[in-house]
Amino acid sequence: MGAPDGSTRTISVLIVDDQLPFRAVARTVIGLTGGFAVAGEAETGEDAVSQADASAPDLVLMDINLPGINGIEATRRIRAAHPETQVILMSTYSEADLPADAREVGAIAYVHKEDFGPALVRELWDQAHS
Repeated sequence: MGAPDGSTRTISVLIVDDQLPFRAVARTVIGLTGGFAVAGEAETGEDAVSQADASAPDLVLMDINLPGINGIEATRRIRAAHPETQVILMSTYSEADLPADAREVGAIAYVHKEDFGPALVRELWDQAHS
């Protein structure tokens, strides 16, 4: 299946979360988002950085709270090494409660996990590429 813009390019997505149930939800959401495909999964910030180095995904869904380096630092490292890779930070924090540096690491958006779904993924991706 091609992307909605008519191209046949599939957007590769790395899912990063230390909770297996949320990774399963994220896999389902990406599977329901036309033109997107899961390229891999990581449970820690370090693993996210190493997988991003190995596969250079187009998009990373990054949980903020991770064992080892947190999602904010992992995002900083991924964006420094792969500026073309987009990151969406995710958490159960309200936006007002986000750590201050979460806004400064180059993520295209912050999404509360309860709001995460195919339409939002598509909308954020399209906004970042318009």
